[in-house]
Amino acid sequence: MSLLEEVVQDLERHSAQEGWDTAPRLYALVQSTELRRAEPELADQLGLSADVDTLAALEQPPLPEQAAVEDALATIAWPDAVTGCALVLERVVLPPDVEEEIPDDEAEAAAWAAGHPAREDVRMVVGVLRDGSRHAALRLRRHDVDDEVLLGPDLVPALADALAATFEPDEPAPPGGTGSEAATGALPGPEAAG
Repeated sequence: MSLLEEVVQDLERHSAQEGWDTAPRLYALVQSTELRRAEPELADQLGLSADVDTLAALEQPPLPEQAAVEDALATIAWPDAVTGCALVLERVVLPPDVEEEIPDDEAEAAAWAAGHPAREDVRMVVGVLRDGSRHAALRLRRHDVDDEVLLGPDLVPALADALAATFEPDEPAPPGGTGSEAATGALPGPEAAG
């Protein structure tokens, strides 16, 4: 099992313990050796062994509500020390045959979907690395057991693409302006999971 697969599954288990109806959570994925070098006290707090190189998942500041997650991802640029990122996100999924019935107004559509009898609540954990590696875990609320979690690299391709785009170089900022700086600095914030 790859380091990315391990961290995605750890984040999925951690999220399952917290239960449903939680806000989206974004994590910076940092090699434990890099974290130990840059932030030894944090590495000790996380119990990262000096003998084994793993991926540490460092929770980032809260994202906006679910409807705007993709927009928020478009504003993120990671520092070089970040090897990858992962997102935990819950969504309501409807069968394709009801798509024509969805109201055009976003607020109405959300309320309509939330009350639809064919809705399916899904928790997605998607992780990507700078090298292009991807992995995801999906848990359905109606099948909320560990042995029914779906795993694979291509389960949520659009979300994986949005996460991978956070590692692409941005256009240079205009003079006096700022570029995408939502997650910059030596190493991302101190909260961790997994």
